[in-house]
Amino acid sequence: MSPTAEPAAGRTPRPSAHDPARPVVLVTGASQGIGRATAELYAARGARLVLCARSVDALVEVGAVCEDLGAAVEVVATDVTDDAQVERAVAAALARFGRLDICVHVAGVSAYGHHTDTTADVFAHVISTNLVGAANVARSSLVVFRAQGAGTLVVVGSVLGRVAVPGMGAYVASKWGLRGLVRVLQQENRDLPGVRVTSVAPGSVRTSIYSSAVGGSEHGATPPPPSTSPRTVARAVRAAAARGSREHDVDAVGGLGNKVLAAAFTLAPGVFDRLIGPLVRTLSTTALPPAVGPGNQQDHR
Repeated sequence: MSPTAEPAAGRTPRPSAHDPARPVVLVTGASQGIGRATAELYAARGARLVLCARSVDALVEVGAVCEDLGAAVEVVATDVTDDAQVERAVAAALARFGRLDICVHVAGVSAYGHHTDTTADVFAHVISTNLVGAANVARSSLVVFRAQGAGTLVVVGSVLGRVAVPGMGAYVASKWGLRGLVRVLQQENRDLPGVRVTSVAPGSVRTSIYSSAVGGSEHGATPPPPSTSPRTVARAVRAAAARGSREHDVDAVGGLGNKVLAAAFTLAPGVFDRLIGPLVRTLSTTALPPAVGPGNQQDHR
């Protein structure tokens, strides 16, 4: 596994030829969950990978697995809230592989608790990671894609970018903002058909983002049923990147659950609001206390 590399100061490597069989794929939030599943899926298909997350040890472990699957791997410790670190990760992709074909943005955190119980620091942390982090990743990757005339940005969002649930105000706000950002990026890059921006919106996914959430709730959280696996979402990410679709729903029932929730939220808001609180408490609350700490950049619902 190669250490992080950077191009010489003031020089941008000339893009190498695109190899469809071995695309260069950068994945944020690659240390676990959806990000790790995405990295392993691309690795098994011969991709060249740049893996990004805050935890170096976890990245090295994932990188070793991906190399065993046949991938060439670069690992770059990256906090997506720091624009300079994101730029460094993209520069490492160019320095090692000469181009960037696909950028999959997965890194994110969650938080639970009523808004009045959520501190300003926790709220800002969620928005900074989930929304500002996505903006940083999009900025650096799209500059490269536009210079190449080709490339695909895949943003992993959430069904909570279209519906609202109580007790997750910071997360919902970040996902609604993220969905709006993706639409703007799609509009702004219409002039280059080879540059594509797409999103994948999972429903409930079996990852540790629930147990590592931050916030003011006195209870822990668990993925509400029916939930799906990170690998299922990773397959949707790869399909969305291949097709360049505008938005791809994915959940345990083939995306239908997301669509039903969104329709109920829009068409019957009064009924939705009466039912969603009790449903969330019943299906997604555990007797265990929530994790204490700043949360982990990992993967979205």
